[in-house]
Parts: sequence; C-alpha cells; structure tokens
Amino acid sequence: MRYAFWQRCVKAFVRILIGAKNQKLYDTFDWEAGCHAIYKPDLTYPQYYRTSNFHGIKGGYLNREAAVTYDAVTALASPPNETWLRQQVLTKIVRDPECILDLGCGTGSMTIMLKAAYPNAQVIGLDLSPHMLCMAQKKSQKNNLDIQWLHGLAEQSGLAAHSFDVITVCMVFHEMPPHISKLVLRECHRLVKPEGQVIILDGNQNRLRHTDWLIKLFREPYSTAYAAGNVQEWMEEAQLNTLPTRYVGWIHQITTSTKPKHEERPDPIPTEAIPAQADNH
Repeated sequence: MRYAFWQRCVKAFVRILIGAKNQKLYDTFDWEAGCHAIYKPDLTYPQYYRTSNFHGIKGGYLNREAAVTYDAVTALASPPNETWLRQQVLTKIVRDPECILDLGCGTGSMTIMLKAAYPNAQVIGLDLSPHMLCMAQKKSQKNNLDIQWLHGLAEQSGLAAHSFDVITVCMVFHEMPPHISKLVLRECHRLVKPEGQVIILDGNQNRLRHTDWLIKLFREPYSTAYAAGNVQEWMEEAQLNTLPTRYVGWIHQITTSTKPKHEERPDPIPTEAIPAQADNH
C-alpha cells in the first residue's frame, strides 16, 4: 500500500519536473539524426543493458523517453540536492587534471560540471545510450562548453591505456550487475594514469540494503545486487589504492582511489586514442 502510494506520487512529481519544454523536445527533436551523428555502428549492446527496463521505462535507456525524463528522476533520487552531491565529487580531485573521463555520463550533468570546474582540461563523456548523449550534447552546447561525447561501453571503452588524470563514474553501478561494475573498475585501472584518480558516486550500499522499498519505488533492476556488494572492495580488487567510502547526502556514497605510482609509466596518448571532437557535432 505504501509503495503504491509513493509510486503514484513519484510519477506525478516527475511529470511536473519534465514540464512542457521537455515534452516539446520529446515531440520535436530529430532523434534519428541526432543519434545517427553520435551512434557507433559496430557497437553491440550487452544483454544486461538492452533487456532491462530502467526506471520502469520499456527498453530502458535506448529510447527518447528515458533521455528526457532522466534528469528529473535523478534529481528526485538525489536528496537533499543533486548539484550539491555532484560537487562533492569535485572536492575529491586533488590536482588540476589535463584529461578527464566521465564514464556512463548519461545526459552529461557531471561531465558539464567537470568541464566548468576545469575549463582547460580535455573532458570526455562516454555513454552507451545515443539518446542520452543527444541530450548531453544539447546541454553542453547551450552552456558553450567544449566537451567530447563518445558512444561506447564503460567496461570496454576502446580508449588508450593510462590516458586520464581523473575518471568519474557517477550514478552508474546501481544500474548494472556487480560483475559488470567490476569490469568497469578494471577498465578504469587500465585507463587512468599512475597516481591518477578514480572517483565513484553512487547509492549508499549500507542504507539501500535496508530500504528495499526505495529500490522498488524507482524500479531499478540491479540495485538489490548492487546494495549487497561493496564498492570499496571492488576498487581494491581492481588494484586501486582506495580510501574508505564516505557517505554523503541522505542515500549516497563516494569512494575515491588512485592508481599506484609504481605502475607502468604512461606513454604519449596516440592521436587515435581520442576521436576528433568534430566527429560528434
């Protein structure tokens, strides 16, 4: 009874948050052309992604409905304030980075904040949904921010090894099976430079274990398995030097790690490692 009541409240609130502007975008934006400009044709969507109805949306993130509702749902699921939560990620960055990667960037909210904070850095947002990347690109263009948007897998990005000073993964792990999250962290270890940082912002696993009703409310297919795990241990398994997880906000946590200094020294980043930005505009 309580769950059904809150579900109705959430749906009503999301409709309000979406508003007429996003409804018009949903109806009028040329999604086919926008996705075609970003879409990587040889990419195969993994089963865990293409068969899951994230947030109760049929087809998950592979449609425009998910793209226009994502920001509203994320804001609702990020008490007390989504922007404040994401700012906590910025406070964990210890030196000015030259190259930043935001894995599973969604509609680019964190990516945009990273670029605004470090305007001289090369900032890349990678996501598996071309629809989400369309929204991310529109948001960055609106803010006149030069960000590169890539269509790809977080667990197998295809980017050059030890290329990034900072890698962020925000609000992603609760939306994939734990064994995929571990693969993502292995990819982070491959991609980050020695002494570079990997920063994970996601749901508070300890709290989510005891609030199954919250998981059901937002209709997340993998959150129960995520809550049963431990991101800090996953990062340590990926051979990252990890600080204790810090709980932030009401239902979130941040886990920060660095790649050991004694790891292989980074080679020069080949020009083909990061596709030209013109390819995504």
